[in-house]
Amino acid sequence: MVPLNIELPKPMFVGTPQDIKVENLEKPLGKPRPPFLAPEGTVLLSRGKPVSASDEEPIIGDIDYITDGDKEAADGSYVELAPLVQHVTVDLEKQCEIYVIVVWHYHKQPRVYNDVVVQLANDKDFVTDVKTIFNNDLDNSAGLGIGTNMHYVETSEGRLIDLLSQGSPKARYVRLYSNGNTSNDLNHYIEVEVYGKPVQ
Repeated sequence: MVPLNIELPKPMFVGTPQDIKVENLEKPLGKPRPPFLAPEGTVLLSRGKPVSASDEEPIIGDIDYITDGDKEAADGSYVELAPLVQHVTVDLEKQCEIYVIVVWHYHKQPRVYNDVVVQLANDKDFVTDVKTIFNNDLDNSAGLGIGTNMHYVETSEGRLIDLLSQGSPKARYVRLYSNGNTSNDLNHYIEVEVYGKPVQ
């Protein structure tokens, strides 16, 4: 196992504000996230891969931003989707063994996104053989089941989802849901990175 080199964008703020009142909110580490150890030969699978969204006409930006490698929080780096439950789907174009996913919604200001759910599938319609790998929806308001993961404040480090500890599932499609945030009802994505190895 070797440390995975995850390039991080410039931090836009420091610390966690005290006025965010969200149930089941994790406390900040107070220090940089430890390196993630991945199998040797792990690659970034998602860069430049096709992305689709439930909101086909974003309010701001283009869906393609989500896998373009730009993780900064500046205008022109993020896509803004409509209110309520929305999702984006990354097509890795082949089945891959996935070790870790890192998600940046919007880190220009501290906020918490609601009902963050991440699922994997080999079925592009997510009807059969769907695996949920992250879910912090406490009341099933997104309709995808009640989750046990904690809410978190967006930072420049993104949200790292460890799949090595979940058996390194194999999938072609990665779908991410959200349902507004603590600043407004809109949904945002800056970047989604999926690391692993193509299935031979």
